[in-house]
Amino acid sequence: MKLGVVSDTHNHLANVARIVELFNRAGVDRVIHTGDITQAATLELLARLDAPLAGVYGNNDAGERASLEAAAAHWRIELADPPLVLHLAERRIVVVHDPRDLGGRADDHDVALHGHTHRHVEERRGDGRLVFNPGECAGHLPGWNAVGIVDLATLETELLRF
Repeated sequence: MKLGVVSDTHNHLANVARIVELFNRAGVDRVIHTGDITQAATLELLARLDAPLAGVYGNNDAGERASLEAAAAHWRIELADPPLVLHLAERRIVVVHDPRDLGGRADDHDVALHGHTHRHVEERRGDGRLVFNPGECAGHLPGWNAVGIVDLATLETELLRF
């Protein structure tokens, strides 16, 4: 199972449209957003994904919570307060926005996904567990826009830069 991971879109709609293209072309089976969506218009674009979308709210989503909840319900997108725990392809996955919210949760899961820092993180724990943040895709760091793919069978990752 190929899991698409996106973080910190911050309503950069041109980049979100590109993200949808990248994930659809890559044939991901599911997409996870690690927070800081910020506007319902982003969810409307993400609804064009060929794969189901789930995610968590980030610190910059608080002011638009009602509109994000309404859009998520309309587009059948699963959004939750972190931590979001998923069981996919026999893997336990925890999703938070801020890595400080992982605490010991990273040790209880095969995969820990986060955002918030706008920086790529790929940390391998000694027991094979993965902590992953694809970095940002909001255009705050020009030339560094990226989303990630995690192969849940092997826990190998791939960055798709744009």
